[in-house]
Amino acid sequence: MTQATVRSWDEADGGSAYLDDGTVIEIPRDALQGSVFRFLRSGQRVRLVLDDGEVVAVDLP
Repeated sequence: MTQATVRSWDEADGGSAYLDDGTVIEIPRDALQGSVFRFLRSGQRVRLVLDDGEVVAVDLP
């Protein structure tokens, strides 16, 4: 798991986050399925589960 800060979020399209090293990564809308989140806010800290460099789940840090 990798910690990140949400950069942007749109319920229809998904969003993106800054990894702790400054890299921007896309968060697909489906990554919230089965999580505690209904949506994300800019600036929110999250933990990302990656599979082959793509976000597959989002969790609390």
